[in-house]
Amino acid sequence: MQESKETPISNHLDEIVAAVSVTPRKKIPNQLPQTALFQPPQEKLHLCEEKAKSYSSSHEYKQAVRELVRCVALTRICYGDSHWKLAEAHVHLAQGYLQLKGLSRQAKQHAEKAKEILTNSIVPHNNDNTDVFKCSIELFHTLGKALLSLQKFKEASENLSKAEQLAKELLQCGRIMKEEWTEIQARIKLSSAQMYQSQKKSQEALPRYQEALEYIEISRGEKSLECVPVLKELAGVEQALGLHDASIKHFLQAHLIVLSRNPCQEEAAVSAHSVAHAAVASGRTEHHDVAERYFEESMAKLKDAEGTGKAKFLSIQDDYCRFLQVTGQKERATSILRESLETKVAVFGDLSPEVAETYRLLGGADLAQGNHRGAHKKLRKCLQIQTLLYGPQDKRTLATQQTVDVLSKAPEVAVKSRQAPRAKPAFYTGASQHAALGKARPNAAD
Repeated sequence: MQESKETPISNHLDEIVAAVSVTPRKKIPNQLPQTALFQPPQEKLHLCEEKAKSYSSSHEYKQAVRELVRCVALTRICYGDSHWKLAEAHVHLAQGYLQLKGLSRQAKQHAEKAKEILTNSIVPHNNDNTDVFKCSIELFHTLGKALLSLQKFKEASENLSKAEQLAKELLQCGRIMKEEWTEIQARIKLSSAQMYQSQKKSQEALPRYQEALEYIEISRGEKSLECVPVLKELAGVEQALGLHDASIKHFLQAHLIVLSRNPCQEEAAVSAHSVAHAAVASGRTEHHDVAERYFEESMAKLKDAEGTGKAKFLSIQDDYCRFLQVTGQKERATSILRESLETKVAVFGDLSPEVAETYRLLGGADLAQGNHRGAHKKLRKCLQIQTLLYGPQDKRTLATQQTVDVLSKAPEVAVKSRQAPRAKPAFYTGASQHAALGKARPNAAD
């Protein structure tokens, strides 16, 4: 009976194909303590493994990868070129590379190297190859994630399916506990959900995010910080599918978990902003109170932490002003934008997208009130900055140019233009572009 149960597990290892060898890397200077230099390789390996875990848990991924590279070298010394432990070391190194953005190809290389080693690996002498199968699950999952990062969706799906099937068979054979299987399921379901979402298949991603969240809540608890990124990704999918009540609920659930851990003011502000943004995205009046509450909470936390002159505060404040305009509170929005303009120039500079956007919003507010002269003046300033930043043919510049041209034909603007002496363009030479704009400090009341 035992042999019949083990047969399907072995079939998965038979599917492992040989991969190209990983290109040897430049040697990293030894940074181990002096006492470690005279330790046996086994002790050095244990030390490096502990340091890699410590660096990874504190999000110091570059240092973690350095230690994982040493682990591969020391594992080869301790176990040889054909031991499954060396495959495991390559899998751990691949996982380390995945934590560093832009290094998915290196992760794929090391996962494939692990496949090559496992094909001809030395199994444990006591015939208990459970650890080898666990290593295989991590291998398939890690390779699936690497392929997902490289947008090789078909191959990613195949590897994630192998990891899930092998974990199921180990559970059925009694080789792993239900708790360990639950943790594995949580990670695989999350990767599967991310794979579908990367292909903009929100309908397929949704149930997988829900399952991933359920498994994490079972294994880690409903108030675990590990739930937060999954809740936010799930809420994003729900938002894309128009399930706004569920989306707001999950963003709020994530926010409450964040607040329960005494976060820094900026982290709490960003979390509150995500709730406000979800409420605005619904476009429904019953969610306006939620949006306003969490916009104000977000800005209050940043104001206390950094003052009003910081970029994050100003960005959220601009979102808030757009919300006010949409909900009919245009005068309040315009007042806030006017007050923010000088600060934005100080923080971002005269020639910045933020200043251009503020002039555009203020010009739009004047236009809505029938103040054509004020709108024309502010939109011309916006146009000057956009032309310098994006060029005259950019769609943003062209849209503003079109509005300025229409306003130029308005009677009160045309009369004013004939009365005023013709001014030189603020950007007629490259040398004086910034100076010309900088001469006139922003005055939103103009």
